[in-house]
Amino acid sequence: MKPHVGAPDLMGLVPGSAQRAQRLRLQHTRGGAGLLDGGWWPYSADPAEELPGLVMAIDEIHGPVVGLSLGDAGWHPQPAELHVGGRRIGIDYHASQPASLLTALCADGQRVDLLVVAPQTSWDLAAKAMLQAAQTGNRVAAPHIMPAVEEAHASPR
Repeated sequence: MKPHVGAPDLMGLVPGSAQRAQRLRLQHTRGGAGLLDGGWWPYSADPAEELPGLVMAIDEIHGPVVGLSLGDAGWHPQPAELHVGGRRIGIDYHASQPASLLTALCADGQRVDLLVVAPQTSWDLAAKAMLQAAQTGNRVAAPHIMPAVEEAHASPR
């Protein structure tokens, strides 16, 4: 299944697995104007369970993923690599990288920077955060999106 990038709804992108469908929102193109390429809302903090579907979705849109960079906090366990589509993908964890940021490195040298929404986040807040992250020209960094969305949600209209 080829994902419809930037669709108004959040699409399941793991072929053949409705229960494990990844929740992902991406910009149509990488214009360089925004800080992020989109947002992702995993079901859990287990990389082995969550990352293969995300890698397959990015592969279809941006080409083969060859490496991933994640924040040190929030991922358990922390495998050094994944095997997806018959290839090995290295995973680096960095204490200096926010837990809310994931960077995928593609074979052509392109990087895809995604907001990572915490698994326990409510549907409405997650959807708003991913929409903000995927907005063309977004200038809000990953660590600041959820606090801004939560503040706007809590404020009276």
